[in-house]
This record gives sequence, C-alpha cells and structure tokens, in this order.
Amino acid sequence: MPPVQAINAKAPQKAFVIAKDFSAYIAGSILMGISIDMFTAPNHIAPGGLSGICTMINYTTGLPIGIMTLLMNIPIFIWAFAEIGFLGVIKSLFATVISSVAIDAINPFIVPYRGNMMLASIFGGVLLGVALALIFMRSATTGGTDLIARLLGRHVRFIPIGKLMLCVDGVVVIASAFVYRNIENAMYAIISIFVCSKLIDTILYGTDIGTGKVLFIISPKSREIANAILEDVDRGVTILKSCGAYSGKEGEVLLCAVRRFEVAEVKDIVHTIDRRAFLIVGDAGEITGEGFRQAKVDQRQMKRLKAKKHKRTVYRRR
Repeated sequence: MPPVQAINAKAPQKAFVIAKDFSAYIAGSILMGISIDMFTAPNHIAPGGLSGICTMINYTTGLPIGIMTLLMNIPIFIWAFAEIGFLGVIKSLFATVISSVAIDAINPFIVPYRGNMMLASIFGGVLLGVALALIFMRSATTGGTDLIARLLGRHVRFIPIGKLMLCVDGVVVIASAFVYRNIENAMYAIISIFVCSKLIDTILYGTDIGTGKVLFIISPKSREIANAILEDVDRGVTILKSCGAYSGKEGEVLLCAVRRFEVAEVKDIVHTIDRRAFLIVGDAGEITGEGFRQAKVDQRQMKRLKAKKHKRTVYRRR
C-alpha cells in the first residue's frame, strides 16, 4: 500500500480512538462533578486528592472547586512532563481540564443532598470511583493524586492504583478533621475514599488482581508494535519465533499479558500500526509476576520439600 493511502486508512481509526477517549473523559467528568457537587462538598466531606483540598479551600474562602483544582494541578503536570514526556501526559491534561470545568459548570444545576451523611459518603465514593475508572480505562488521569499515583505506580508496580491513592489521600483526610473541626467528617471521608478505591480496583482489575488477558499478535510490523506497547502501555512483550504451516515463511508472534482495561489500548496500538494484523485475545486465569499478583510462598510446604530433598540426598550417599 502506498504511504499516502496507508496514512488515509489510519486516519479514521485514530479519529475513532480519540472519540472514545473524549467520550470517556466527558462521562467521567460529569459523574465526578455530581459526586462532588451533590454529595461530598455540601456535606463537608473531603474525598482525598486535590478535589478534597479544593473542597476545603471552597469551604474556607468560597473559591470555585474546579478552578482551584485546575490551578493546583500545574506543578504536578510539570513533574509529569519531566517524568514521562508531553505525549504521555496529553490525555491526562485534557481529562483534567474537562473534569475541572465540569465540576463548576454543572454546579448551578445540581440540587445538593444534605441528608444522611453515611449515604452521602457512600454514593459520593461510588460515583467518584466509576468516574475515575472510566478515565483510567482510556489511559488518562484527572491530575492530582490520580496522576501522582500513576507516576508512583511506574516505580512501585506491585501495588494497585487504588491502594496508592488511598495512601496519598490519608494526609488530606487528617487535614479535613482540623478544617471542619469535626472528626466525624474525616471518618466519612475515609469511607468515601475506601469505596472509591475498591470500585476502581474492581472495575480496572476485576475481582481478582491476579487475572487478566493474554494477547497473541502476528504482524510483519511486530517490532514496531512491541516498542509501542512497551512505551505507551508499559507492559512487557515476549517475541516468539514462528513459521507458517501453509506458507512456510518464518515470522514472529508477540505474547503480551495485560489487565482487562488495558486490552482496548493494546488493540488500538496494534490496529493503528497494522490494521491487517492477526490478533488473538484470551483469558488468563492467573498471572503472577511484576505488575500483577506477587507469588506467595507457603513456608510450610517449602520446609517439607527441603526435608524430602535432604532425605533423598542422605539416601543416595548411603
């Protein structure tokens, strides 16, 4: 295929990917705005992260939550630009701007819920968890501790994103007890953050963090695809030598294990580089290793195996 035709063929696919990205950002931003404007902010619940900090600033000064969130994200994005480059942060930048605007834009149309504090913390956490999961699924964040958790996750891969956010948000929760002068508000914030983080992990990783998907990719552009997966998805790729039974031609098959929410991104990468690539996606019942569940060693079983090995060694010497 001539270069010009190849570029024209890829254009609709890229447009479709961009449309899916922005649809997820908009939907997630609206849910985030409802969570904050309806449930958490009116009930003085600071649900962690920059949104929690800005909720407390709004309580003390009256400044808009969305605008303050956008301004406070500037230094974090500077760190992200230095860490992973402009292209690796551009999606998060768009998602952050959209979510910050949505928080303030929908506020006049939202009727605040000021009823049961427990219900407010739970439903606020549910909506926020779904919102963030939608945005995470399209390889973006809303800045703040979401982006910080992603950046830390590049160095501490064995801890799920939700748990990283839970650790970072602890400082905000403690501060909220002093700002609102009520320890119960901090306790409800903990409930909201816990619900949010659990929902994120369930949607992104499934009910078991040790499961995922395994992909087999066959393409003459296998090296280009492998490099793109390594850089954009940050997942390992194994190159297997292959030989076509019919054609007899030697080639390469890419093997890649990913989480469920990463499948769409890998498929987009593959079809953008080679729309005629042969792609197989299968279920992986259990995955252990870096980036997934860490293998657990049964100490009792290890002792029994060592004892058996010792007995065999002694018997052979006799």
